Amino acid sequence: MKDALDEKGIECHLMVQPLGFVTPDCNRQGFIDLPEFPFGLEPRIITRWEAHAFARRAYEMGVRYIGGCCGIEPYHTRAMAEELSKERGFLPVASEKHGLWGAGLKMHTKPWVRARARPEYWKNLKPASGRPYCSSLSKPDAWGVTAGTEELKQKKDETTQKELEALYSKADKN
Repeated sequence: MKDALDEKGIECHLMVQPLGFVTPDCNRQGFIDLPEFPFGLEPRIITRWEAHAFARRAYEMGVRYIGGCCGIEPYHTRAMAEELSKERGFLPVASEKHGLWGAGLKMHTKPWVRARARPEYWKNLKPASGRPYCSSLSKPDAWGVTAGTEELKQKKDETTQKELEALYSKADKN
C-alpha cells in the first residue's frame, strides 16, 4: 500500500484500528448486523496470535500506527507490540510477565503441552469455539437499513412499547 502511495507522490501516515472479532459472515453494514451484536460477540474474539499476524501484515503494508477498536483487549495490544518489537526497538513492559510464543510452557508437566512452546504451533492453530453445537457462522440481520434511512435516526425519547413490538415483529420475520 505504502509503495503505491509513494509511487503517486502521496505523502501520508497510515493507521488502522482493527476489530477484535472474526466476522467473515458480516454483510455490508458489518458486525452490527450479526445476531450476537452487541452482547454475545465474545466467542468471536481473535487470539493473541491472530493479533501478532495482523500487526505484521499491517506493518508490511506500510501502516505505522496500529490501534484497536471493539473487541481488542490489552493482551491483543501487547501481542501487536511484541510482534513489532524489533522495529520498535523494545518489548512492551507487560511482556516481562511471560515468555514470548508460549516459552513458559517448556516447564509444563505434560509433554504435549511442552511441545506447544514454539511460534509454529501457535501460528498454525485453528481455535475452536468450545461451544457444543455452535454454528460456525451466523445469519446477519438483513433489515436492508443503511445510512440515511429514517429508522436509523437517533431518538431523544425512549422507545415506546408499541414501537418495540413493531421492531420485534420485524426482527422475527428476518
